[in-house]
Amino acid sequence: MTLRLNLTAGVVGALLLISCIGSSAAAQAQQNRLKGRVLDQMRAAIAGARITVVRGGQPAASVLSDGNGEFLLPLDPGAYVVTVSSDGFADATRTVTLGRSSDETADFILQVAGFTDAVNVTATAGYEVGVISTATKTPTPLRDVPQSVSVVTSRLIRDQLMESISDVVRYVPGITAHQGENNRDQVVIRGNSSSADFYVNGVRDDVQYYRDLYNVERIEALKGPNGMMFGRGGGGGVINRVTKQASFMRTGETALQAGSFGNRRFHVDLNQPLTTATAVRLNGVFEDSASFRSDVSLQRYGISPSATIQASSRTKLTFEYEHFHDARVADRGITSFRGRPADIGVSTFYGNAADSHVRADVDLASAAIEHRAGGFLIRNRTILGHYDRWYQNYVPGAVADDKSRVALSAYNNATGRLNAFNQTDVTRTATTGRVRHTLLAGAEIGRQLTENFRNTGYFDGVATAVSVPYSNPVISTPVIYRQSATDADNHVRTNLGAAYAQDQAEVSRFVQVIGGVRLDRFDLQYHNNRNGDTLRRVDHLVSPRAGLVIKPIVPLSIYGSYALSYLPSSGDQFSSLTTITQQVKPERFANYEVGAKWDANQNLSMTTALYRLDRTNTRSTDPNDPTRIVQTGSQRTNGYEVGLNGNLTSAWKVAGGYAYQNATVIRATTAARSGAQVGQVPHHTLSLWNNYQVLPRLGTAIGIVRRSDMFAAIDNTVTLPGYTRADAALYFSLTDRTRLQMNVENLFNRTYYTNADSNTNISPGSPRALRVALVAGF
Repeated sequence: MTLRLNLTAGVVGALLLISCIGSSAAAQAQQNRLKGRVLDQMRAAIAGARITVVRGGQPAASVLSDGNGEFLLPLDPGAYVVTVSSDGFADATRTVTLGRSSDETADFILQVAGFTDAVNVTATAGYEVGVISTATKTPTPLRDVPQSVSVVTSRLIRDQLMESISDVVRYVPGITAHQGENNRDQVVIRGNSSSADFYVNGVRDDVQYYRDLYNVERIEALKGPNGMMFGRGGGGGVINRVTKQASFMRTGETALQAGSFGNRRFHVDLNQPLTTATAVRLNGVFEDSASFRSDVSLQRYGISPSATIQASSRTKLTFEYEHFHDARVADRGITSFRGRPADIGVSTFYGNAADSHVRADVDLASAAIEHRAGGFLIRNRTILGHYDRWYQNYVPGAVADDKSRVALSAYNNATGRLNAFNQTDVTRTATTGRVRHTLLAGAEIGRQLTENFRNTGYFDGVATAVSVPYSNPVISTPVIYRQSATDADNHVRTNLGAAYAQDQAEVSRFVQVIGGVRLDRFDLQYHNNRNGDTLRRVDHLVSPRAGLVIKPIVPLSIYGSYALSYLPSSGDQFSSLTTITQQVKPERFANYEVGAKWDANQNLSMTTALYRLDRTNTRSTDPNDPTRIVQTGSQRTNGYEVGLNGNLTSAWKVAGGYAYQNATVIRATTAARSGAQVGQVPHHTLSLWNNYQVLPRLGTAIGIVRRSDMFAAIDNTVTLPGYTRADAALYFSLTDRTRLQMNVENLFNRTYYTNADSNTNISPGSPRALRVALVAGF
């Protein structure tokens, strides 16, 4: 280890020396580039648009967009005013600052001339995003979406060296990462825990596994029920990954990363136009890392090619594929004692690491077509997904009263799923009198086939649990895995059919209204392979949405909204159905929200939201007959959020926010009494990332994450103490295309506990950890 560190230090020192010698000449010999696309509000390319660049009041450059709406301008470092114009559209203008060490990428969204709320630019190089499509299925300024939406851009992902969904939500107000048994992504959004509300490019990606960020352009967190856009589930919100797609500019980036606890990672991103109408892109990742947890490691790799074909000026085709493999040691964390995490070392492992495994193999293929027919824009996307997932783990249990022994059990579980979804959206703009409409009509069909199989672990082939020493819970006892009387062995088939419609109406310069509804038919057939029973449940779900946006001035939106979604009785993973759950209605999620969004300047957005989310139709035990289930349970989350993203100055970027949440059981459920606090929902969370460019080639960052106490589970018997954690980073540009980056997690080496899956499965936070990355662009 010492030799490796010395070698790394030597290489880094040599690179720094070479950089210092050649930095001055390189700065003058190379120019940065302003690149991007010019699109209409339906995201169709605008060819022949004029891009004019002005510096210090004097014209600096001018170019026309090509047939794909793309442009590329070599420019010296500095601040420029960029104006984009095209016949029939309103001009778009913004200020762009090019540093010495990076290109600037910007998408200009032009509105039809006469539309009173002009949208300027979506810049992907910073922390802020101006326009998104996921929340409404139409390109809409983020400030005019009447719900709380947080976007984590690729720049913020790179600056923090984020690798997972849990890394992302750390800086998203109102969302906390759930442990998910340490074998999957799981989040708690506005008091509602889910392992299924994950999407890729707006299509369901609901199997339980760990997702990587290597091929992600940005992550969108849409909070509150989203039944109108996404269908079943999404009661607290959804997480959507927008993937990197092939474009018509040659770009590339590679990154080598190494750090504490054996962290080793490599990724590559290559984009290449083949002709004026065809482009391809390849993203890949490989990671082989250990952990601060004893004997815990992971290995993952992924490859994701994509292609874009501009078949004509009106038709675009995109194709994507991903193969992803993730294998790691299954680690359920530590237990608790007398209401607190156990007072043992944070690296302590329970059970036998050599016999604890998690594996996921994912294959996702998609094809999309976008075609403009007259005034209509038609989009169709098909995704096929094959998921093969298996895990085997040891589960810490309760501690003896004298703190000498702790219970330990084991099991394994396998899930295989085949997903097929097809979505078609048709949009167009229309005018009735003085009211301008953006109309959407769409349909979705889907089919999911799932196999579930579980075995219980029998220690020495006999006992389903053993007692191990509290201070040293590692064992080598032989375990035989076989089915117990209640273990799952089933096949589930689900069929989905949905239709939806929406109208976004600009009533006047000051008032916008959005309304829509989605109709879903969710048909689930469950077959129990153990006894041959077949059960079926069909739900017809109606999910409305309504919003009002008041705009006293263009950069400011004040909104109110109402949204509804449902979760069928089979749960978010529909892994089982019984004669009891077959009879119950879907759970209902209703969200009432008011808020404000202000674009303080071209590069800084501030948001705030006040909401109430009611979850009803939850199951409860009949107080007059404990053998019966009634749907009288309910849960309520009241909350407040504030978010900040963008540039405070040309050198100072920020991202983060504050959230207050109070999630309680209003009427008793099968899981908790009335008045209980919902588990893993802290009252207060605060996160703020500050990135400051000290010198043209030197940048630094500091991040603060604060969380108040929260209960590990809904019985409110074990508390995870609150904590404050500081992170830091240092960036040094070796050349205009190469950057050396150092990130430190938990700068002050605090002991803290991040989350849990139950009262006896608690995950400690990492001690101080250093990661170094060398990023080269070309």
